[in-house]
Amino acid sequence: MHIEVVPTAPDEQGILANLLELYAHDFSEFHEIELGVDGRFGYKNLALYWHEPRRHPFLIKVDGKLAGFVLVKRGSELSNNEIVWDMAEFFVVRGYRRRGVGTFVAHEVWKHLPGQWEVRVMESNDLARRFWEGTISAFTGEAIQARSVENGGKPWRVFEFESKLVP
Repeated sequence: MHIEVVPTAPDEQGILANLLELYAHDFSEFHEIELGVDGRFGYKNLALYWHEPRRHPFLIKVDGKLAGFVLVKRGSELSNNEIVWDMAEFFVVRGYRRRGVGTFVAHEVWKHLPGQWEVRVMESNDLARRFWEGTISAFTGEAIQARSVENGGKPWRVFEFESKLVP
């Protein structure tokens, strides 16, 4: 299996928007997201990923086929720390889950963007919490514990760690 994490070009915004619909559908199980009148969930900040240098969109490909996406941005959603990397959105299509794709992709992104990181997970999303706990621990080589926070009236878990520059 050949896995790639590819920076998303501006002319691929429509592809990413389509994948975001699948992501939002999955995420609606844990978070109150309403369909718009057009039958789409939408993602209001998507265009910013090609206009703000602190945002980085990536497509995930497995054997040349679309398998998901990653949206990364500078600046914490929780602590107002402007230099931390935030895993804003992370999605692997169901057919590629539990095959090591997500872990490989996360590790590649962290190697590509060294520094302090935050990964947020809704408290109710137990599968995602376990995925991030294992993936981050494998990356850092140490056990990691998430701290509990409340944001927008909802309980979240936040993982904080450092990705060091690899020579």
